[in-house]
This record gives sequence, structure tokens and C-alpha cells, in this order.
Amino acid sequence: MSTRPAPEALLPWALSALEVSASEQAPAMTMVAGDASNRRYFRLTLAAGTYILAEAPPATEKNEAFLATRELLAGAGVAVPAVYAADLARGYLLLEDLGDRVMLAELDAGSVDGCYGRACEVLSQMAALPADQLALPAYDETLLGEELGRFPQWFVDALLGGSLSEKERLVMDQLFEKLISCALEQPRVLVHRDFHSRNLMPQDEDRLAVIDFQDAVVGPVSYDLVSLLRDCYIQWPAEQVTGWALAHRDRLCARGLLPQVDDARFMRWFDWMGLQRHLKVLGTFARLYLRDGKPAYLEDLPLVIHYVVEILDKYAGDEPVFAAFRECFDQGLAPLVAQQHWNNKS
Repeated sequence: MSTRPAPEALLPWALSALEVSASEQAPAMTMVAGDASNRRYFRLTLAAGTYILAEAPPATEKNEAFLATRELLAGAGVAVPAVYAADLARGYLLLEDLGDRVMLAELDAGSVDGCYGRACEVLSQMAALPADQLALPAYDETLLGEELGRFPQWFVDALLGGSLSEKERLVMDQLFEKLISCALEQPRVLVHRDFHSRNLMPQDEDRLAVIDFQDAVVGPVSYDLVSLLRDCYIQWPAEQVTGWALAHRDRLCARGLLPQVDDARFMRWFDWMGLQRHLKVLGTFARLYLRDGKPAYLEDLPLVIHYVVEILDKYAGDEPVFAAFRECFDQGLAPLVAQQHWNNKS
């Protein structure tokens, strides 16, 4: 967490927006946990209650997208933080304080069914929005490819210090083509793009609030679902994940939000979308460490690698490129991974 103080202008701006006097309210500001972005958050405590102040530099942060997507989600009945004031020129936001609870801290074998049930209900609310009418970027071939490109650039080359041979790069490109094609064939919905247990905040009365939605796009129906169920920060048995995934498929079909699709096809959508996401995440987490100085994300790489290998193995018998990429991974990358200080597998 950054130790830099809040901008001097942030507190006076917030008090002015709230039309309160510092002498009357005795304001106090404390930093709260941030995220992978350049945004910083502060809790403003006043006599009348608490608020969250965000410093979101306009040069790097999608503040207009945050506000627009918040309106879409709120309109769909999704619990999102209220916005009391915004200064887009300076990147200041005055937000509702949703508290400190995050789903990740409350997940265990006894709670997970209920927690994920509530999360999947939120996904259903998002899926009910008319995708073809949303003013959001498309999760298209270009964006999917850019994300996958982080894997060789940041994970293989920059973090592991490895390099792919011409043959290995050809195999990788062939795998990427299959993953992108699978993503593009799926029905489209509003996609949060980071729908996981750290961005879901339990509230009173079993409500579940969603945060960090400024990167939303219109894209594959399975993306947010696999982000949730194959979370980069917590793992569940494969059979349980499959059961949850198919139950959500059934929920969407029953509500007319998804055409009928059989188990095998839906699970291929789900698994291959997860493989795209986790290859992207390997590159993204490496970039967060190397470029942005955030080493904590290295601790999550072993689980992400596990997910990648799990899906490669699952489809290797039917998809030669999956088997070929698994071989490349074993021969060229696994020895380098084994040497890393963050690799917790001895």
C-alpha cells in the first residue's frame, strides 16, 4: 500500500461537495487497501458518517468509464457504490463507503455455495442487460489478443528470463487462435473482466456489492463466471467448479438469457475462456511486479499456473495444440518456474 499522503486538495474538495465545515465535522482521513491500479482510496470519517475518497489519476484511470458502467449496473439492480461527487479533471471521486468486508475473507467450505449463489445472481442481473445496446467496448479479437500477448512478453521473457523458439511461438500462436475463436463464438453479455472474490463486497441483508468495474466490455458469457469459480486467489475442487458452472448455465437458460447449450460445449467455453484469462493473468501479475512494483501478486502465480496446466491436460487428448503447448511449457518454462523464489512447489 502506498504511504504517500493524500493530495492536499482532496479533503477540502470533498468537504465542499458535502457542504460541511471542517470545524463542525472534525474530519479524519485514513488510507484503505487499494487494488492493482494507480487508484488510491481514503476513508473520510465525519461526525455524520463515513465516505470513500478515491484519487484516480485521469492520465491512467478510466474514470468516465467507471461512472458510466456504474450507472448501467445500478440500473440492472446490481449493488454498486453511490457516487456523491466527481472531479474528472483531477481524478477525484467521492463514493459511498461499502465497508471492509470482501468475499474472499468469508469463503470456506460451509459458506461457498451461498456466496457463489449470490455472485451468480449478480451475473444473471448483468446478463439481462441488452448487450447489443450497451455503449461499452467489445471484447474483440484485438483485445483478447493483446491480453494473451502479455504472457510471452511479461511472464516468459521479462519475469522468467526465457525465450520461445520459433517452433514454440508457432504452437503458442495456434493455441491463442483457438482460444480467441472460442471466446468469439459465445453469446455476449456485459463482462466485468475482474469478477472475483476481492471485488465482491458482502453487505447487510445478503446483498453483494460489486466494485472495480471500469474495464467492463461486451463479451463472452463465460468470462466472469470462470473468473469467479477459478479465482486466482482461492481454489475449489474441479468437480465442484463444474457443478457450479453448469448450474449457472441452467439458471441463464431458464430465464431466457442464454440459448440452450449442452454440457460439453458450455464447459469448453468455460474452460477455454479460463485458459485465456489465466495466461493473461500470468503476464499481468508479472507486469504488476516488474513495472508497477507490486510483488504481492507473485504469490498467486503458482495457483494460476496450476489452472493453466489443468486445462491443457484436460483437452490434450482431443486437441493436439493443447498437448503441444503443454510439452513446450514442460520443457522450456517449467524448469525456469522451479527456480523462482515465488514458486511454492518444492
